Amino acid sequence: MATIMNRGGLETMLMNYYRQMDRSRIQFDFMVHREEQGHYDEEIMKLGGRIFRMPQIKPGNYRLYFKRLDAFFAEHSEYRVVHSHINENSSFVLRAAKRAGVPCRIAHSHLSDLGLDLKLPFRLYARYAMKDNPNQYFACSRNAGQWLFGKDITSSEGITVLNNAVHVEQFQFDASVRDRIRGELQAGGKLVIGHIGRFNKQKNHGYLLDIFQEVHRQRPDSMLVMAGDGYLRPAIERKAAELGLSQAVRFLGVREDVADLMQGMDCFLFPSLFEGLPVVMVEAQAAGLRCFASDAITRDTDVTGRVQFLSLKASPEAWASRILASSYEHADTSELLRSRGYDAASMTKWLADYYLKHVGG
Repeated sequence: MATIMNRGGLETMLMNYYRQMDRSRIQFDFMVHREEQGHYDEEIMKLGGRIFRMPQIKPGNYRLYFKRLDAFFAEHSEYRVVHSHINENSSFVLRAAKRAGVPCRIAHSHLSDLGLDLKLPFRLYARYAMKDNPNQYFACSRNAGQWLFGKDITSSEGITVLNNAVHVEQFQFDASVRDRIRGELQAGGKLVIGHIGRFNKQKNHGYLLDIFQEVHRQRPDSMLVMAGDGYLRPAIERKAAELGLSQAVRFLGVREDVADLMQGMDCFLFPSLFEGLPVVMVEAQAAGLRCFASDAITRDTDVTGRVQFLSLKASPEAWASRILASSYEHADTSELLRSRGYDAASMTKWLADYYLKHVGG
């Protein structure tokens, strides 16, 4: 279960597992909640997966959504595992799965907060409705698990923390790739600060630009590259222009070559307002980058010792000072990530065994 299979962190993690899964034993199908095609849809179907489209989950649409869920599970009695990745809204999917007798029902938390918006009361209701609809509880970190499932389940060791694993070998440093990417970016000998993320409120792009403005003031030979898309991108492009940074900031859109793109960066900047345990931060560490992240993100994100956490209450000047005082060499973190369970190959086998164990396979 996902919203849409675009190139976000969660979706990339799911594809990391799906590509390496033994599909003679386990096949993934995807239930999504958008009509438009996602970036990964074609690949999913080539790998043998099916994609089922449901209505958006939103206030005023609940009755239709619940009806469609019940009809889906009545029609598709073949499913033995439902693994839902839509955070608090997993409660609705797993309630329908429970009614249909699905034996393994996993709710997976990927956030540690919701932020404040007009949907907050409805999202809190969805979290309250979780109850015992799942019978397995997964989270990307213990903080994310406690936020969605509460202290009782977390403290009773009822949560399985499934690492946001990546294809470690794809991110290992390659000087020739770095030269090619920097040539494409026309970076030359500039300091290249990178960011990858959806353009939404959570990612805090406005503050990111404030930080970079101060970096650029002190180091005019710096540039910021941002990959991703989203509804706030036009506003952030306007702000970059207003700050006089248009020539120093590159908006790259959605990229399929994130592993290569990170080779061309010198450090990674990620001042999010909240996260679970962001996949892109694991990827940045797999690429051996120094990372600068907000202290709103769980410390579990620092898998390699290459993440520095800074307060969102600190000034952009304070962030810039830390960035400019850093060294920018790429470290080989591959063995460290493998030993700590962040390699997709080994974690895929673990997940397959887990599914089979819980359905008697």
